[in-house]
Amino acid sequence: MSPANGHANDPANGSVTAVQQFAPAASDTNIPTALTPNAAKIRELIANLEVPFHPSVIEWRVTNTSKSGSPRGQVMPYADQRAYTDRLNALLTPAGWTRRYAVHSSANFERSKDQKIVAKVLVTCELTIFGLGSHSATGEEWADDDNAATSAEAQSFKRACSCFGLGRYLYYFTGTWVDLDDHKRPKTVPKLADWATPEGWRQGLRPNAEVAVRLSEQTTAGNNGNGDGPDSGNRANDKGASLVREIEQMEPSVGKRMYRGLLKTVARVWYPKDIQDAAIQQKVLAHMQAAERGFRRLDAALERVGPEALTHILRSLKLQSIDRVDNLQTLHQIVLALEAAVQGEVVNR
Repeated sequence: MSPANGHANDPANGSVTAVQQFAPAASDTNIPTALTPNAAKIRELIANLEVPFHPSVIEWRVTNTSKSGSPRGQVMPYADQRAYTDRLNALLTPAGWTRRYAVHSSANFERSKDQKIVAKVLVTCELTIFGLGSHSATGEEWADDDNAATSAEAQSFKRACSCFGLGRYLYYFTGTWVDLDDHKRPKTVPKLADWATPEGWRQGLRPNAEVAVRLSEQTTAGNNGNGDGPDSGNRANDKGASLVREIEQMEPSVGKRMYRGLLKTVARVWYPKDIQDAAIQQKVLAHMQAAERGFRRLDAALERVGPEALTHILRSLKLQSIDRVDNLQTLHQIVLALEAAVQGEVVNR
């Protein structure tokens, strides 16, 4: 059994050093310093920042749990903020970057999940990489959490890092369902996809291609090749029920409007349980996951440019709010426009 939120894919002999975990390959270490903002070197630095973390520093947290049947949970990978600082130090040295925090608190208001009156702790981190510029982001946590400031600080720092590409690949994960023990801890954790490892990333693997391959493999596995094997009917039924649960769990992530819109346009149904074809179930789930990734990209860009840019984009599309978006095409259009605004702000600095 793997420990809850423990390290995934640890080396068998435990001999991986900090340099092996966080530094790029030997051929990639010719990195610009704060005094050499050469365009080619900057591109090289950004490319090295984007490389995934070593699997030994990846941990997993349960983000959703099933509401019926055997206990199952949706797990997501993440890295401790020390992995981010180690990567920056390895590429830039401690003298090549700096960060600054500002702590605020909100007024008390009623929390929807338990109707408790509580404030939020808000931490803004401004990360500066000499020669590249600065990015800032905000983290938040409920004030009644004993570690509110620490959690908000880590969140703000990692979000600021993602603006430079560091840890950005983690936004592509949509969660994997695993069995939980009696304490709601994962009994096992997923194996990282090849694109989410330093080696696979440097070979050119990227998440979108990996998602397509995985969906294809799942469809083949669900059909048992030719569908003639023993228990193929039971496996298909179990797979279908599992896919329905996964689709249903996507509603909070994508919002009711997008959720209903995708069910209607992709499967022509109102409820996931009404989808009988496994291939269409897979297609709906893939669209839901794509929408979730799109909203994450939107949130990341929105933190950088502020709500005014989004309002302008929505008005140009004759939309009152982002909650009115019910299809991937419109969401994609909004995300691209918002990310273009981010790039324009960077260029104008």
